[in-house]
Formats: sequence, C-alpha cells, structure tokens
Amino acid sequence: MSTWILLRGLTREARHWGALPDALRDALGGMRDDAANGHAGGQGMRVLTIDLPGNGEYARVRAPLRVPEMVAFVRAAASERGAPGPYSVLAMSLGGMVATCWAQRHPADIARLVLINTSMRPFSRFDERLRPTAWLALARAAAHWSDARVAEAVIHRLTCNNRATRDADLKSWAAIRASAPVSRANALRQLLAAARFSAGRQRPECATLVLSSREDGLVDPACSASLAAAWRAEHWRHPWAGHDLPHDDPSWTVERVRAWLAQTDATAGFDAST
Repeated sequence: MSTWILLRGLTREARHWGALPDALRDALGGMRDDAANGHAGGQGMRVLTIDLPGNGEYARVRAPLRVPEMVAFVRAAASERGAPGPYSVLAMSLGGMVATCWAQRHPADIARLVLINTSMRPFSRFDERLRPTAWLALARAAAHWSDARVAEAVIHRLTCNNRATRDADLKSWAAIRASAPVSRANALRQLLAAARFSAGRQRPECATLVLSSREDGLVDPACSASLAAAWRAEHWRHPWAGHDLPHDDPSWTVERVRAWLAQTDATAGFDAST
C-alpha cells in the first residue's frame, strides 16, 4: 500500500483541498496497481490529508513558531493513523516548507515530493516569497479576521484566479471557518514560522516535482523556478492559475503528477518547464 500525504498552507485545512484528494486517488490508484500487479484497480494507494497544527482538526493546538516542530507534529499524526512509510507527499505553500524540512531531516520517511507554489530561504528573497502587492490585502484580511465573509473574500481574491465557483467557495469556506476557526494568533505564528524557515541547500534524496502558477498573486513564481533549478527538479508552470493551484485547476495538477510518476517513478527528472 502506497501512502500519499497532503499538506495545505497557511490557515488552510484538509477541506480546502476540495476535489483534489479524490481526483488524485482515482488517477494514481489504478496506475499504481497497473505497475505493481499488472491489473487495474483502486487498492494500490491511500491518501491522507493531515492538517498542520493550528488548523482544521487541530485548530485548538497552538501553532509552533518553527517549521521543524510542525514536521514532528505531522510525523506523529501520520504514525497515529497507522500509515506506513516511506510516504509520497504533495504539499503547497507552508505545507511545502514542512514537506521539504521533513525530507531533508528524515530522508528515509519520504519517497517522493510534489511541491506546489512554495518558497523558502536561501533560494528566494523576502519580497519574492511574499509579493509586496499582496501586503495590503493580507493586512485587510488580518484586520477583519473575525468577519468570515470579508476575510475569506480577501483570501479568495488573493489566491484564486478561477472565479467560476466563487460564491460556492465562499459559502463553503465560511462554514469551514465556523466549524474550525483558526485563531488570529495561530495565523500569525504560522506566518512567522514560514518567514523564518530556511531549507538546507542540498537536494532532498527523494524524487521531487515542482509545480507553480505563472499568475500567482501571493508568491512570486520565481521562487519555484529558483528551487527547481537549485535541485535540478522537474518543474511545470501553469499558465493562468493563482496561488491555490489545486483549487483553480485540480485536473491539471493531478495530470502533471500522474505523468511525472509515469516518467520518473523513482528519480527526479529534468526541467520540463511549460
């Protein structure tokens, strides 16, 4: 049984993945069985969506101020769920920092990494990791944090370029916030942990795929390009999606992962940017 672990970003939780977990399971479960057993089926993989401390299931947990402490939390959560490693990890934004730190500190745990619109020192500058044009919107979201309608509308506008489902998204996100509210303190603690995080320069031992959005309004896509170049990892760029690439185009996201696995299976490939 292959286990994929999905990690979201700042103040987001498992339910914010939307259709992606089921789409990933459908696309990779059958392919994994084909490769392993010579027949199709859906028994070859398990998908776990694990929330970072302070978010979702763990909204009442005090968020750590350091990414390595988040790694320890997620490792324990995976173990408690009885998921055997090594894991394949798909992660975005802050989740990508956690996944990278995990792979570098505990290489035996991780078989594959898929990093989406993430950023980290020493590969990117502060003004690339958080675009100056987004600072005012983030300040507005923070100022209206107790008003779900306003805060979630700001987040949607800042992170999503696919507006076709905006009304349904905002209704869903407001309900998520009502059921598992992320405190302002935890949001700030996660933001500080992300700002402070610095990855090791060495390439993770596992195969690594980098996905980014050319029209990301929150994080400069140059961050993903620099990371992929430094690690000689395969890198694909979506032409129009925003920061929340899995929301904007889950089919493209899953297809890129499926194609990468079919091509590499065990080792990171060359830069096939598009």
